Amino acid sequence: MKTTGKLFSNESAIELPINIVVMLVVGMVALAALIAIIPPPTKNMSVNVDQAGLASGTLSPGNTILVDSTLVSAGSFPVTVQISAKDPDGYPVRGANVVLRGLGGAATGVTDDSGMCTLQADTAAGGAPISLGANQNEGAMDLKITASGFYDYEKTNAVMIVRTS
Repeated sequence: MKTTGKLFSNESAIELPINIVVMLVVGMVALAALIAIIPPPTKNMSVNVDQAGLASGTLSPGNTILVDSTLVSAGSFPVTVQISAKDPDGYPVRGANVVLRGLGGAATGVTDDSGMCTLQADTAAGGAPISLGANQNEGAMDLKITASGFYDYEKTNAVMIVRTS
């Protein structure tokens, strides 16, 4: 009985629960601070090639550009491609860097406030024109888009160039 009386009359035994509560509160504050500095998660973006065509002609829906053989035999030719980028909720992705390259040419651009970007693979527009080889009837161009807060989007064979007779 004397040992039980000593335990209840000992005031240092109250320190253990208080220490546990203090450590729990300090741990929760540290965890909250850690969670606050974690950057927001990145999201996927959906990208569509809306229209494509020769720079001198009208654009047609889709990602295929038909080029006449006489134009191909003349060497390089300029193309124009219009793309749109949206987030998973359907809102436009603004300020994304867009690069279209392949077939000896390239074009770069930045999406506007509506998530649209028109790329021109033409020396007059700051890009490089496209060319098909003498025995090459078709070719493809790759598309890469980077934007803050989103995973990089890469699509091989995003735009097809087809020679017609």
